[in-house]
Amino acid sequence: MNDKKIPVVAIFDVGKTNKKLFLFDEHYHIVFERSARFLETTDEDGDPCENLESLRLSVFDSLHEIFRKNEFEIKAINFTSYGASFVYIDEHGRPLTPLYNYLKEFPTAIQEDVYAKNGGKESFSMITSSPALGSLNSGFQLLRLKKEKPAIFKQVKFALHLPQYLSFLVSGKTYSDMTSIGCHTGLWDFEKGDYHDWVKEEGIQEKLAPIVQGNEVFDGAFPGSPYRVGPGLHDSSSALIPYLLNFHEPFILISTGTWCIAFNPFNHRALTVDELKQDCLFYQSYAGTPVKASRLFAGYEHELQSKRIADFFQVTTAKFRNLQINWSIVDQLSLSEIDSDLKAFSTIPLERFQNYEEAYHSLVLYLIKAQVQSTKLILDTNQVSRIFVDGGFSKNHIYMNLLAKEFSEVEVFAASMAQATALGAALVIHEHWNTQSIPNDIIELRYYRANY
Repeated sequence: MNDKKIPVVAIFDVGKTNKKLFLFDEHYHIVFERSARFLETTDEDGDPCENLESLRLSVFDSLHEIFRKNEFEIKAINFTSYGASFVYIDEHGRPLTPLYNYLKEFPTAIQEDVYAKNGGKESFSMITSSPALGSLNSGFQLLRLKKEKPAIFKQVKFALHLPQYLSFLVSGKTYSDMTSIGCHTGLWDFEKGDYHDWVKEEGIQEKLAPIVQGNEVFDGAFPGSPYRVGPGLHDSSSALIPYLLNFHEPFILISTGTWCIAFNPFNHRALTVDELKQDCLFYQSYAGTPVKASRLFAGYEHELQSKRIADFFQVTTAKFRNLQINWSIVDQLSLSEIDSDLKAFSTIPLERFQNYEEAYHSLVLYLIKAQVQSTKLILDTNQVSRIFVDGGFSKNHIYMNLLAKEFSEVEVFAASMAQATALGAALVIHEHWNTQSIPNDIIELRYYRANY
């Protein structure tokens, strides 16, 4: 018998494209990882959707693989995945429908009826912190099932958001968590701190499992299971956890990728109409506290315009990756004269630039103007003293220097860590599996002060 097994936590990080499994040791180093990809399937309307059966089998195949590894002792398991997707299970735990895509076209009549009965779209959206997003308002997906497929709706024992369904596969227990409920679902009344009245009036609440805290754990489904199982987390909220646990002074996190989402866990002021119109909303932390956020489709725009610049100047986009900031180029453009519309750069003829370096600097200036405006929607300068940037733009020297210049009154840091989303899901259940203290060097920081 091997008495030197490494205690680990297993984290399933399920994205739209890649499905990953990580094992973290007690110091939160990744000691094993496994990645899977499989083709989408289609629902009854022919729309693309997640292959739920392949996903279920992948979870069990991955667990079987790691349980066979004698060098590891699995102490706990948790899950994080994209939100806005429900799995409808019957009394035996079997899915009743496909896992509908959150981009599936949504019948406007259903949501307009909810708005009409609940003070109008603007009022409803503010109270639920849910801009009108069609199927992305996952609560409306459940209402749609009731309206269009009443026989199936009647069979539904519980509607589980995807992270909680994945956890159910291993724990056999059904529950809801606040990170999924509180993410533009249209379900939660942020003023009352409870489900919105429409959820009860439409008979939706009885299909929702009891709410648990994100840091709770449960026994495994199989008798004698030695591991504990977490309830699962929405991925955006999971990525915020390492920062919440490491930093207690007020901060903003700008998580950059295809979407750049700025989180302020310390701003609890109610949404205004203007903020809502500019894509502000509340998320919920794992503890159920509101996290004000603003969203910008900046990573996508950067990708499009970088390719446009590269094609025009006949270079590859790889040329842009390690560009250092050139302040003389920046000085040629006044940020005050730049349009804050995210798509403004796309209308500028590239002939006006002498070379790709000048064009790329200009692009990032435009992106920063939009990001500054988006971030200021949730910024409270009397409180916030630090801004952390993680993801792709944290490695962009031009972006980080320009951001530091614009937010000169606070400290700006590029932050990096291995697999932040999965790490958050591991850290949130730390006390239930790990006998060591949480390391204070999980997040690597690089301070930026604009020297121009």
